Parts: sequence; C-alpha cells; structure tokens
Amino acid sequence: MTSKLERFIDQGVGRVPADIVLKGGCFFDLVTGELVQSDIAIGADRIVGTSGNYEGETEIDISGRIVVPGFIDTHLHIESSLVTPHEFDRCVLPYGVTTAICDPHEIANVLGTAGIEFFLESALETIMDIRVQLSSCVPATHLETSGADLPIESLLPYSHHPKVIGLAEFMNFPGVIDKDPICMAKLDAFQGGHIDGHAPLLSGNDLNGYLAAGIRTEHECTTASEALEKIRKGVHILVREGSVSKDLAALMPIITERLSPFLALCTDDRNPLDIAEQGHLDHMIRTAIASRVEPLAIYRAASISAARAFGLKDRGLVAPGWRADLVVLDSLENCRADMVFSAGRRVTDALFSSRRPVAPIGLDSVKARPVNAAHFGVPVAEGETPVIGVIPGKIITEHRRYRLPVRGNEAAVDLANDIIKVAVIERHGKNGNHANGFVQGFGLKKGAIASTVGHDSHNICVVGVSEDDMARAANRLSEIKGGFVVVEDGKVTGEIALPIAGLMSLEPYETVRDTLHQLRKAAFALGATLEEPFLQLAFLPLPVIPHLKISDRGMVDVDKFALIG
Repeated sequence: MTSKLERFIDQGVGRVPADIVLKGGCFFDLVTGELVQSDIAIGADRIVGTSGNYEGETEIDISGRIVVPGFIDTHLHIESSLVTPHEFDRCVLPYGVTTAICDPHEIANVLGTAGIEFFLESALETIMDIRVQLSSCVPATHLETSGADLPIESLLPYSHHPKVIGLAEFMNFPGVIDKDPICMAKLDAFQGGHIDGHAPLLSGNDLNGYLAAGIRTEHECTTASEALEKIRKGVHILVREGSVSKDLAALMPIITERLSPFLALCTDDRNPLDIAEQGHLDHMIRTAIASRVEPLAIYRAASISAARAFGLKDRGLVAPGWRADLVVLDSLENCRADMVFSAGRRVTDALFSSRRPVAPIGLDSVKARPVNAAHFGVPVAEGETPVIGVIPGKIITEHRRYRLPVRGNEAAVDLANDIIKVAVIERHGKNGNHANGFVQGFGLKKGAIASTVGHDSHNICVVGVSEDDMARAANRLSEIKGGFVVVEDGKVTGEIALPIAGLMSLEPYETVRDTLHQLRKAAFALGATLEEPFLQLAFLPLPVIPHLKISDRGMVDVDKFALIG
C-alpha cells in the first residue's frame, strides 16, 4: 500500500494525478519577485508541484489570476473581534488569512486557565490554523484588579500543546528591566523558545536589557525610527493596523525589499464591522501598495517572513513540499481573494459546517456592584487635574493637565475643551473598587458609553457627560452579562451583549457586525467623534501603554508605573 509520503512524491513527479490542480494562472515567487506562469498541484494538505503541467482529480481554471501564500496575522486577540474563534475563522479566512497567532490574554485575565483551554480546544477545530501564545501577563500589572492570576506553574502544562508556539507579549517591560521574580520565572522557563515582545517607546540600554531576556518580536512600534532601532537590535517588527491602533502609515518607510525578512503584519485587533468595510490583512497589503510599497516587500511580510519569525517552517511560499495555504487573487495591487485554500482544502460554507462546535464558557463573569450617580464624583484637586488625552488611531495617550470647572465640592466636565468623566469599576467580584477621572478627545456632548471590554483586566469602563447616564450604562452591563452600552437621557439607545467572559458574543459574526453598526450610530448621536469610540474606550484602562491611563485603583502614570495620588 502506498504511503501518504510516497503518494506526494508520485504526484510531484507526475506519475499519478494530484488531488487538486490550479490551472492557467501564475504564482508570485517570493524568492525572486517574479510572476511565474504555472500549474499548482496539491496533494492532501501540501503543494506537490509547481513550474510544470499537471493533471488532477479536480482541476480548477484560474486563468488571469495570481496565487500567493496564505496570509499570517502574527499578533491578535481573537476576543477583541467580539466573536468566538469559530466565528472569527468563518469571518476572516475568506479574506486569505490562513494562520492567526493569537494571545488569549483577554479571556485569560477574566477566567484564567479555563480561557486558555477554551481557545486551545477551539483551535483544534477551526479550518484556519490558529496558533496560541501562552499569556505572559495575567494580571498585566500590580496596578489593576484582574479576574485571574497565572504564575508560570499554571502555564507550563500547556507549553507542549501542538497549537502552542511560546510565551505571549511580555507587556511588563519595567518588570523585565527590574528583574521582577515573577517575570524572571516566566522568561527563564521559555528560554530557547519563542517570546513575544511588547515594549512601546523603549530604547537605548533599557531596550538592550529587555531584549537580552530572549525577546524576539515586537508589535508596538509607532514610528519608523523606533522600528529601525529595534530591527538593528535583532527584533522582528510586526507592523500593526487594527481598528484602533493604526501604525501602517508611520511604518511604511521601513517596508522595503531589504528589510522585509525582518517584518511581519498583524492587526491587534479588527472588529467584524471594520473587516466587512475594509478587509483584514488584505487591507494592509492594498493600502501599502497604493502608497508605493514594493509588492514583494509587503507580500513577504504577510507570509514567509511572518512564518520564519514564529518558527512555522512549513508555510509561506508557493513551492513543492510547503503547506497548501493559498490565496487566489485578481491582482497583486487589489489583493482581493477570489478563492482560498487552507491546508489544501478549498474554503467553502460546507467546510465550515464540518467543524465540531465548542461550548461557550464564562457566561456569568460580570459581578460588579450596582452604582448610582453619586459614585462618579471627583473631589476638587488643588491646581491642575490630570486628564487622559486620547490620540485618534493610537492606544498611546497623553498626560494632560487642566483647571476644571467646579460644581459644589466636585470637579466637573468641561465640554468646551472636550473633557468628560471616565470611570473604571471592578467587575470580577473581588473588591468592588471604583475609580474616577477625566478624559479628553471623545467628543461626547451628552450621555454615556460603557464596556466590559477594558484591556487588560476587563473591568467595566465608562465615559460620559452625565453621571446618571454613566450609572445606567454600567448597571446595564451587568444585566446583559457584559458588552457595550450607549445611554442617552436615561435610555439605552444601543447595546451589544458579549456574555462569553464579557468579551465575546454568542451570535454569528454577521449579527455582531450589524449590531456594531447600530451601536456606532448611537455613539455618534451623543457627539462621539472617534472612528472607533468603543475600542478606544477599551484601551483607557491599559496601564502598560504610555502615558496616562486609569484602572479600578485610580489614575496611572505609566511613565512612573505608579498610581497618581
């Protein structure tokens, strides 16, 4: 009986028909940069022949089209797409993303190892190849209250799982530099394996010390000069373009043929509405080429360079012996997928229907105490008050200071300067913490918006003009078991329920997409000017991103890595 390997050889030689042959088109050779006219023969899950003529059990005419390797999203949190891994698979794979390297950091911060196990079980069922990085920072810092605590002993049992690559983004860079014992234990355990980085604006000797810990990849670069320093120091840069964090334009000067072996692409993250309106990694590729980036450079970053950065040695080229993750395009410039193959399987609705479902978890994770308007008061401070300054398209915020209006013995909102209130409410049922502050840049003129998606500990975060509306929005989140809520004059004008850990919907991605459209309209009706007010809201409690943030414990000076006051 012929073995599977022997059959691959016979199919490559042409002794027997291949399982599938793509005929009449060409492929983009990411080694030479040439478009090569050729049949592409597929046997089971791998490419068995190129640069020749083949016969197949199934032959597909792709005349006039171009085949490229499947795209690899090198860093994302699937939870932040607001859908389950199964729905993410169905949503994103048709855009040509055949591999996604995810950090289940969000669900792990809420549910601990149960969240990681949910993702590992789901990854074994999806058509897309979902790879998992083990969440390194749960909790992310000592400055917030998380739902779980994952020391190294909790991570090691999963380190040899077939879907696990290594240790996920190490956000606590001050902990690395200061040799925090908890950080050191995790880093030591993964020496020799892959450790993903997260070090915004870190440079000089501090960067050297951080990288000396064995960290090799980084997705937080926001300028070309920052990226170049890190590349020169051996870092593989993951160019990011998500729903909130948009760094592609700033990093285009480094996306060149010379530097492409040291680049990859990531989203970190995109929601279903943005995916429907713009696309996924294909959007990044189109945008880059339209801005005169060399096609060879951006397509390398999207596939072979990404695969090499993460040790995925079987994918990234259209060549014999490589995994048959393929995207058939109309043109390199348009980058619109006409058909997609994942491990040799043509992506269809029937293929998605063949997956085994995975039961949802964490359906009762929102345990916040009820609040009222009085909970949102901010005592008058002497001098100027710290105000979080939102920068559209960035998760970095500015540390601004203003003299705010006074109402009674409390500081009040200043709509003339676009300054409104922000609060974070502990929702894991641990201590009932509640912290208030001010934020500038949302554009709200009335009402409130609230969310249980609040990186990284995912407490309730609410911004608003009216304290009554802020309380109504926060309490409504408990009623729907998590999600996003918009309130105007005491009335809920928009909401989406995310009952899986307060992060993900039970609904199909199409429903989530359509609901997000209505939710965005409700936020705009309050005066919101940000393109993504909800995801921008979700990053206000992230105390590992400079410069000023807020957690359930208070306002955080990220530069000093300390609470204010």
